[in-house]
Amino acid sequence: MLLKQLLTNFILFVIATLGIILNRRHVLVILICIEILLLSINVNFLLLSNYFDDIYGHLFAFIILTVAASESAIGLAIIILYYRTRYDVSIIKNVSLKG
Repeated sequence: MLLKQLLTNFILFVIATLGIILNRRHVLVILICIEILLLSINVNFLLLSNYFDDIYGHLFAFIILTVAASESAIGLAIIILYYRTRYDVSIIKNVSLKG
């Protein structure tokens, strides 16, 4: 049972990683892929914490959950502000982000 769940989380991790690497056009899709990546890591911590009867996995999962929530809120706020000024959130069209 544990192996099936770990395999499912590994597949989620690979899909999210491929989504970040292969999709270089849409900022929102990249943000969603980062959230899926953090979710799969979070579930792995919870599974292994229950399997080894350890509380530290739950603590790490809680910390990752708060980091993911703050990253999502800040990322969406930046995307909204960028859309208000440029009327587009595509990465390829906007190369003005270079310093």
